[in-house]
Amino acid sequence: MEASYKPLMKQVVEEIYNPDRPDPVDIEHMSSGLTDLLKTGFSMFMKVSRPHPSDHPILVIFMVGGITVSEVRMVKDLVAAHKPGVEVIILSTTLLTPHNILELLFATDCLKPDIGI
Repeated sequence: MEASYKPLMKQVVEEIYNPDRPDPVDIEHMSSGLTDLLKTGFSMFMKVSRPHPSDHPILVIFMVGGITVSEVRMVKDLVAAHKPGVEVIILSTTLLTPHNILELLFATDCLKPDIGI
């Protein structure tokens, strides 16, 4: 079998917009507010389906650690292909460049992290 690479962002977006609609394994719905708490309480007695990420008209993704421009473009293209009309908002701690990635991989001493002392 040939080895292949599938970016994590691609896996997550394809899981969200999978036509079979299984409950996403890596994404959890957190209920808040009185009405959501009541629905959660009643779900013990009757079948109440949790909201699915693909049900909403806006998809918000926050990447901790950074994202590249090509990953942003890939996510926008995937969402447009799977569900046209959905607005995608991508937030990140930093916008990574090829120089940043090489620096993070090879120039950072991972055994002695900078903890600000």
